[in-house]
Amino acid sequence: MTKELKFEEMMKKLEGIVDDLESNEMPLEDSLKRYEEGVKLLRLCRKRLDETKRKVELLVKKGGNLTTEPFKE
Repeated sequence: MTKELKFEEMMKKLEGIVDDLESNEMPLEDSLKRYEEGVKLLRLCRKRLDETKRKVELLVKKGGNLTTEPFKE
């Protein structure tokens, strides 16, 4: 994945992978490759959600002022 995908694009790709795997029409080797791709996408989605959650928490802690601060990992 050379370019950074938007969250929604990653979710669509994940849905496609799930559909492919559920169809049972791929050889085992191809299914394994698709599964690995799905796991990587899932990790990226979770990371993006965690980052977003922390940003929202920072906004809320600012007492309603709409300013952002970088969060520490």
